[in-house]
Amino acid sequence: MAALNAVEQVFLRRLGLIQVHGLGLSVDVYSPDLPSLLGALRRRQVRPAYLEVFRAAPAALAMVRSQAGDGLLTYHGEGLWLTQPDLAGDPAFPQEVREVAGHLQTLDSAWLNHECATKSIAGYSFGTYLPPLYTESSAAMVAENTRLVQELLDRHCRLSSGAAPLVLLEMPPLTYFIAGTVDVPMFFQLVVRSTPCGLVLDVGHLWTVYRYSGAWQAVSLAQFVKTFLDNFPMHRVVEIHVAGLAPHESSSAAQSELSKRTGDGSLPVWTDAHAAPIPPVLFEILDQILSHPGLTSLRGLALEVDTKPVELIVEEFAQFAERYRMVPFPETVLPVASDEQAVWLPEEERLPDAVARGLEEAYDRYARVAVGRADPLGTEWTHPTACADELDRYRSIYLPYEILHWGGDVESMFPESCRRLAGQGVPLSRFVPFWFSRPRPRSPSYDFFLVKIERFIEFVHEEAPELAGIAQQEADELRGAYEVANAPPVQIMSERP
Repeated sequence: MAALNAVEQVFLRRLGLIQVHGLGLSVDVYSPDLPSLLGALRRRQVRPAYLEVFRAAPAALAMVRSQAGDGLLTYHGEGLWLTQPDLAGDPAFPQEVREVAGHLQTLDSAWLNHECATKSIAGYSFGTYLPPLYTESSAAMVAENTRLVQELLDRHCRLSSGAAPLVLLEMPPLTYFIAGTVDVPMFFQLVVRSTPCGLVLDVGHLWTVYRYSGAWQAVSLAQFVKTFLDNFPMHRVVEIHVAGLAPHESSSAAQSELSKRTGDGSLPVWTDAHAAPIPPVLFEILDQILSHPGLTSLRGLALEVDTKPVELIVEEFAQFAERYRMVPFPETVLPVASDEQAVWLPEEERLPDAVARGLEEAYDRYARVAVGRADPLGTEWTHPTACADELDRYRSIYLPYEILHWGGDVESMFPESCRRLAGQGVPLSRFVPFWFSRPRPRSPSYDFFLVKIERFIEFVHEEAPELAGIAQQEADELRGAYEVANAPPVQIMSERP
């Protein structure tokens, strides 16, 4: 067997400290209601081997840990924008990592799963993830940022086993378009060459790459998946996710596209949708993934079910558990070493300043193209689908819906302000171009709902300053209600997972 390089040796040593987690559920603390969900699973006589918990208030996570007993819990993080060139220099970054370390330690989570994507680019805020620029310099920056986060977790977080959690990067979905100069498998190959992180392969996300990279026009799904997996660093995949797909709420053709191909032979305009049913095609892809010989590090296989109805979760997990109960999770073979090796690497060189500056400019251009403030010009936009109708769909349909409705419907949040604005001839549609009119400093701890409140107050000040007092009063009520809603309930779970 060929000798393993230092990066692979470090990865395997870290992986060797992580036990097999088996079949699990990736859940939100508040939705669905965990006691109801676990009770329904118990009655159906199917129980997850672990729960992966989304970011929540520390007290809520502590309650989950307390009620879970010695059950396995893992953590799905949020807010560390690992794709961004300015991450390390962000004044809020050290505190954010310490908060994440506290969450991981509370749950005793063997890994930090974090999307390799962002909701904040160059001062522009988004409600859902945008993937990285798929370029060589972007991959180098992701690797650099990931090494930094892992090093900080090594310093500030110790689990009951004495180990530090392993950082996992999740391959993000495409929402209608892609930008870059290298394909997705090569991007992650470049990342793992210089950082010993693990990866999360999301099956629905993989389907969106097939759909929105334009590959569906050239090859069959099975052939695409085979080629993708053969070129993806499968040996780093520690967890696999499966979630729903559905047309986005903003799509006027949602019903006709939900379960069948459209009349012109194209694939449905599906996007990643955790609340939606899981289409059978994703389990066909999962079967192909699980049979791949490169999948040697798998520790967990989970359905993502946050926001999904309890009855649907139970039915899908029962079928999932029956279909995959015999999945053979691989054993880790540790590299031979003559002495006790550290679990980290010598410090890597940072990107040259000129490259980092060029990447900052590229991400600034990326954000402005995404929000419609710049044309898709430059090498990142030479991909055959980068400038097609899907980008227009994202900018003209998806983004306005995101600003006005996703994560809090503006008219419902500010009913009196919106009524008076309409009375003065100020349509709410103006809020969308206002939102993206200029870049703004990122808030210390990113929360799209709170960002939306802040932006709406600014909008009212600009459009109708005489209504500022009413908007501020509604904003104060919203913030108060939000704080109450995010307080931990008296009891999160009634049984162990």
